[in-house]
Amino acid sequence: MTLARQFDAYRAWRDDVRQLAGRLQSWLAEGELLDSQAEQQLRRIRDRLDEDKLVVAFVAEFSRGKSELINALFFADRGGRVLPSSAGRTTMCPTEISWDKSLPPRISLLPIETRAEGASISDLRSVPEAWENFPFDPEMPDGVTESLRRVGDTKLIAAADALGLGFTIGNGSDGSLVANRDGQVEIPRWRHAMINFPHPLLEQGLVVLDTPGLNAIGAEPELTLSLLPSAHAVLFILAADTGVTQTDLAVWRDHVGSGSGRLVVLNKIDGLWDGLRTDEVINAEIQRQVESCGRTLGLPASSVFAVSAQKGLVAKIERNEALLEKSRLPLLEDALAEGLLPAKQDIVARVTAAEARQMAGEARQLLMTRRAALGLQLDELATLRGKNESMVAQMVGRAQLEKETYEKGLREYYAVRSVYTRLSETLFSHLGLEALRAHARQTRETMRQARFTRQLLTAMGELFAAAGECLDTSENDISEISMMMSAMRDRFGKAYGVSIDSPVPFSLAMRRRQLNHLEVAARRQYGSVIRLLTSDKRTLTQQFFETIVSQIRRIFDHANRDADHWLRALMSPLENQVREVQRQMRHRLDNVRRIYEAAEGLEDRIEELTQERTLLDDRLKELAQMETALDQTLRPPNAAPIRAAA
Repeated sequence: MTLARQFDAYRAWRDDVRQLAGRLQSWLAEGELLDSQAEQQLRRIRDRLDEDKLVVAFVAEFSRGKSELINALFFADRGGRVLPSSAGRTTMCPTEISWDKSLPPRISLLPIETRAEGASISDLRSVPEAWENFPFDPEMPDGVTESLRRVGDTKLIAAADALGLGFTIGNGSDGSLVANRDGQVEIPRWRHAMINFPHPLLEQGLVVLDTPGLNAIGAEPELTLSLLPSAHAVLFILAADTGVTQTDLAVWRDHVGSGSGRLVVLNKIDGLWDGLRTDEVINAEIQRQVESCGRTLGLPASSVFAVSAQKGLVAKIERNEALLEKSRLPLLEDALAEGLLPAKQDIVARVTAAEARQMAGEARQLLMTRRAALGLQLDELATLRGKNESMVAQMVGRAQLEKETYEKGLREYYAVRSVYTRLSETLFSHLGLEALRAHARQTRETMRQARFTRQLLTAMGELFAAAGECLDTSENDISEISMMMSAMRDRFGKAYGVSIDSPVPFSLAMRRRQLNHLEVAARRQYGSVIRLLTSDKRTLTQQFFETIVSQIRRIFDHANRDADHWLRALMSPLENQVREVQRQMRHRLDNVRRIYEAAEGLEDRIEELTQERTLLDDRLKELAQMETALDQTLRPPNAAPIRAAA
C-alpha cells in the first residue's frame, strides 16, 4: 500500500473512532451515565484524534539530498519541486512543513536574533509577533519555490556576536564556524521555519521536519533535545559515493542514534550509473555499500535503503515506471507506509482502548448496580402481596432505618475523601511546577556565580538530581493514594454489594525515563570541557535554560496532567457508586411509602419496576453491542477484547 493510500486508510479509521466516541457519549447521556469524568475522557479522545500528527524528520550533513528526497517522497504530484534543491546548502535552519487550515499558505521565519532573548522555539510558537511571515500562492510553483528559498538565507556577523548566539568558532573540522579576515562568520539568518502548505498528506496530519547540517544542529540544541526525539520516524541520509563519513558518524552518534523509527537512506545511487558497467555489477556494489553502512551504524541491512531521490522525482513527474523502479524509491515508500502509520495507529488505538475499557466498565457497573437494586425492590414488593397495613408500615420503617444507617456510614467515605484530598495536594506539591521553578532559580544563580567549569557541571547535575527526587517522591505519594483508595473501594463494595473496578495503574516511570534520557543528552551537549571553556558563560547558561530546563518543565507539565487525569479516574467510579446507592435507597423508600399510602397501587408498582428492569437489560445489550464495535475498531492484533467480564 502506498503512503498516500495508507494515510487515507488511517484517516478513515480515525473518522470511525470519532463516530464511535460520539455514539458512546450520546448513549451514556441518554442513560444518565455521563458524568464529568466520562465527558472529559471523551473530549480527550476527540482532541487526540483531531490533533493527531505524524512527524517524519530528515537528518544529514549538507549536500546529501534531504530536500530532494522530501520532494520525491511527498510532493512529486505537484509536477515539480516544492522545497528548493540545488548544489550546496539549501536548508540553513530547521524547517517544519505542515498544514493548518486556519492559516493562509505562507512561510513563517523566526529570526536568529531571538536566541539572545532566552526563549525556546516552543515558547515562541505562541508569540506571532516574533515571526516574519511571507505568504505565497500554492498554485504558482515558481512563487512557492522562491518564497521557500528563504530557508537558505545567511548573514555575516562578528565572531563575538556569533558566540553570543551559541555558535562555536573554530577551524571548521568539528562543525564549528570559521571567521574570515574581517573577524566575521556566516550564520543562518533564521532560527526556525514553519511552512504552511496545502497538500493532501499534510492535511491528514503529516509533518515533515527538514534539518540543516551539523553546524546549525549544534547551534540549536532544541532540535536534538526535543524535535528529533519526538519525531515518529527519522530518516538519516548518506551519500552513496562516500558512505558513512566521520561527520556523518558524529551526527548519527550525537543526534540520531538507533531506535524505533530510524531508517538510513543511501542517496544518489544514480552516481554509480556510469553506463560502462552492467546492472548486476552496479547492484552488487550498492549492496556492499548498504551492508557496510549497516555495520558501521549498528543496523541491519534491511534498515538501509539505497535510492536516487532525484531520478525518483523525475520518474514520478514524467510517469516513467522503469526509471522509478530503477531509482528504488518505491522500496523506501513501502517501508514508510508499512512501518509508520500502522505503528502510530497501534499507539493511538491502545490509549483510546484503555479509556474505552474504563468508561464501558464503569457504565456496566452502574447498570448492574441499578439492576440488582431493582431486583431487590421487586422481591420486597412481592412479599407485600396480601400483607396487612401494619406489615407494610414495618417495611417502611426498616427501609428508613437502612437509609439512615447508610448515611451515617458515609461519614467514613467523607473522611477518606478528606485524606484523599490531602494526599493529592501533597502529590502536587512535590510534582508541581512551583517546586521545579524554585530548583531552577537556584541553579541559575549558581551558574551565574560559577567561576570554574566544574561548578557549571555540578549545578546542572544538581538540577537533574532535584527534579529526579521530585518525581521519586511523587511516585511514593501515588503508591500511598492507590493503596488507600483500593481499601476504600473494597470496603464500600462489600458493604453494599457493588463492584468497582480498579482504574488503570498509574506510574511516573515513563517521565522518569524521559528525565534520565534528557540528562544524558544534556551531558553530551554541554558536558564537553572544550565546549565549556570556549563558550561564554552567560550564553551557555541561557542556552541551558532555554533548551534543557524548558524540556524538564515540559516533562513535569505532562506529569501533572497525567496525575490529574489519574486522580479523577481514581475517585470517579467510587463517587458514581455512592450516588447510585443513595439514589436506589431513596427509590426503595419511595416505593414502599407509596404502597403504604395507597395499597391498591402495589401491582402497578411491581409492573412499573419490571418494565424498568427490562429497559436496563436492553441497555446492557446495547452496551455489549457498542463494546463489540469498539473492540473491532480499536483492538490491536493479539490484544484482549475491550469488553470486561460482567
